[in-house]
Amino acid sequence: MRPLEKRLAEAGFEVHNLRYASTDKPPEALVEELGREVESCCTQAPAVHFVGHSLGGLIARAYVAEEAPANVGRVVMLAAPNRGSELVDEWGESALFRSALGPAAQQLGTDPESFPNRLPPPVVEIGVIAGTGSVNPIGSAVIPDEDDGMVSLASTRLEGMKDFLVVPTSHAFIMRSEEVGVQVVHFLRHGLFQGTKRQAAVSGKDTASSATP
Repeated sequence: MRPLEKRLAEAGFEVHNLRYASTDKPPEALVEELGREVESCCTQAPAVHFVGHSLGGLIARAYVAEEAPANVGRVVMLAAPNRGSELVDEWGESALFRSALGPAAQQLGTDPESFPNRLPPPVVEIGVIAGTGSVNPIGSAVIPDEDDGMVSLASTRLEGMKDFLVVPTSHAFIMRSEEVGVQVVHFLRHGLFQGTKRQAAVSGKDTASSATP
């Protein structure tokens, strides 16, 4: 997330690039952890936005739905499995998967009771950026239709999202894409990705919080 952090800072945002124990804790504990981080850094900001990659996007989405601060702004989700991951359906019960990715990843399947599918509709403006440049032939062999090697294009779509963008980038490197960086800045400022006809101007100094994958 560091290249994206640098781009946001150059665009005038105050950035807190947050780390969390993605392989050690269940999603609910990670949401609480994010809440504590926000309270320690960002409660006095005019607006606090969130940019999250993969699971980080889901954690941000859950946080703003459950306990959003009064100054919550916008959310950009990068390659997040909003409808769950087919790879978790296929391999989530294996010992290797559990040891490598931990308890949070095991709850990211496509069934109705999975963590992403239990989350409520958006309560803030959310922009979703998805990739279709897979460099993972094994993952793509399991995932139906277009994908980024880890998440299907269809799974990234979120009912109620404000805008949606597809880029030819892989899951692991989408947050390092220069094009994605430009689009993240544009959405945080305007509530839409660049190239759309509708634009809503925002004023004042923004604070951006980006969650690590």
